[in-house]
Amino acid sequence: MGFVGKLEATRENRKIAEEKIAELNKEKTQLSTDIAKLKTEEGVEASIRDKFGLAKDGEGVIVIVDDKAESKATETKSGGFWGFLKNLFK
Repeated sequence: MGFVGKLEATRENRKIAEEKIAELNKEKTQLSTDIAKLKTEEGVEASIRDKFGLAKDGEGVIVIVDDKAESKATETKSGGFWGFLKNLFK
């Protein structure tokens, strides 16, 4: 690789490094915002509610169930003996 090739590689590496720095600065800003929120009582409460799916008194929680489990049960029932064996070894 000659001088020109090394120069192009260096430019490309610099571009990649600058993009990574911009990405890390954006992440740093987001983390700083999150930390600031967690320093407030409301922020701590919101974080706990999000993590553990909790609700305040008088509120309700909606649980969304995936239909995949239901469709697998239907497949097993309709598969007969061979379907049972096939699902047994999954």
